[in-house]
Amino acid sequence: MPGESRATHWRLTGAVVLLGVAALRPAVAGEQVDTTAANLNVYFVVDTTSSIIAEDYGDGRPRIDGVSSDISAIAEALPGARYSVVTFDQDARVRLPLTTDTTALDAAVETLLPESYEVSRGTSVSEANDRLKTLLQQADARTPERGRVVFYFGDGEQTAQDPPAPFDIDKRLINGGAVLGYGTTEGGRMKATRSRFDTTRDYIKDPATGEDARSVVSEDTLRTIGDQLGLSFVHREAGDAIGPAVGGIDLERFGTSEQIEKQKVIARRELYWPLLLGVAGIAAWEVGAGITALVQTRRRKETRP
Repeated sequence: MPGESRATHWRLTGAVVLLGVAALRPAVAGEQVDTTAANLNVYFVVDTTSSIIAEDYGDGRPRIDGVSSDISAIAEALPGARYSVVTFDQDARVRLPLTTDTTALDAAVETLLPESYEVSRGTSVSEANDRLKTLLQQADARTPERGRVVFYFGDGEQTAQDPPAPFDIDKRLINGGAVLGYGTTEGGRMKATRSRFDTTRDYIKDPATGEDARSVVSEDTLRTIGDQLGLSFVHREAGDAIGPAVGGIDLERFGTSEQIEKQKVIARRELYWPLLLGVAGIAAWEVGAGITALVQTRRRKETRP
């Protein structure tokens, strides 16, 4: 049928044209929007003792899941900042030096693992004090115009024999942040981590009872840490908005247009997707036409003597 062939030809030609135009990503100017790049150094201080994988976050997930989720949410709320990750168990370590690369931040957070419980000898909740103090002092000396924000993530459980030494960081070095607490008063069980490649699923036992050990949050300890750092304490549960943790950070405090970049950006309204809908419609038409032609051909064969 020559007429139908010509129609098919034009439909396919139209599909090719639509695809070509869609590939150019056509758009029209939309409304003006404000974008903000924070002139901040953001330090994430994370407890990586065994208790951070206690299974009492949300529907029984490890606490570290909540920590990871909240770090990502904070980074999203403070775009353009420089981020650093400091972990502590028996020692405090810089896992990620200051960077604006959120991909590197995500990778650092996703690979956080608790210490092996077999080598743990107890940890102080203030183990990161000296390391954090040094980082803040260095940042103040090198880039005093940048704000310094600290977020402490933990459950407040002191496993070292001695009482925790206080955080003695000059509060003038910290321009905001929060102490974020995880865990419940009922406590959660902890998987027996031994190494990155350990696949056992048994739980840490309480040597006194032989039963599964449970880690319990200590909100009083976390509030004390917050008081020492000049930060508010926020207990975190699955599904909580990140606003209470970052709400006290005033970006305007850090001043000039050189320090807080506010730009008027023209939002783009993309127009390529209606073109792709047109291509999909043509494709559906051709499939339907092909099926119809196939059915008609079979019927003609069946009616032949």
